[in-house]
Amino acid sequence: MKYPMVKDLMVPLSEYAAVPEDATLYEAVMALEKAQAAFDHTRYRHRALLVLNKNKQVIGKISQLDVLKALEPKYERVLGREGMAHSGLTREFMKSLMDHYDLWSGAMSDICKKAATLKVKDFMHKPTEGEHVDEDTTLNEAIHQLVLGQYQSLLITRKQHIVGILRLTDVFAAIFHLIKACARND
Repeated sequence: MKYPMVKDLMVPLSEYAAVPEDATLYEAVMALEKAQAAFDHTRYRHRALLVLNKNKQVIGKISQLDVLKALEPKYERVLGREGMAHSGLTREFMKSLMDHYDLWSGAMSDICKKAATLKVKDFMHKPTEGEHVDEDTTLNEAIHQLVLGQYQSLLITRKQHIVGILRLTDVFAAIFHLIKACARND
């Protein structure tokens, strides 16, 4: 059985939702909607955006969580940039943080104003070295990076240039199809 390589599963940059670093949150939402409408409907829809500098180089990513945290800037005080994932906090404690820091008290009423003024460069995630992988990397190694880093995607490189994105959803779909093929081969 032939196993896919990273380049076989990646979404090329030309097909991925992207915005310039000086775009507003509103412009980013519109770009994501446009990319989702144009994307091949046999694959999972985009759940993130890439942020490009003036030279059209990828300098960041914006996830759904990044948008939600940007709409309520007080999260920065509570969570820092990394959040509290997997910290074993109870729902009651999390609720008390919401009450104590007055989270979301006015965020929804200001959503339109925030969407028009927030710049994506101010809340984007800047990918680390661990979020890059060469296009000729095996699927095994990419899965290893996704799991250890708990990433939703990896940026795919060719000679130090980002050429695409490998999404966790596409990796899972490939694994799903490999598992299904096992039943046919038995």
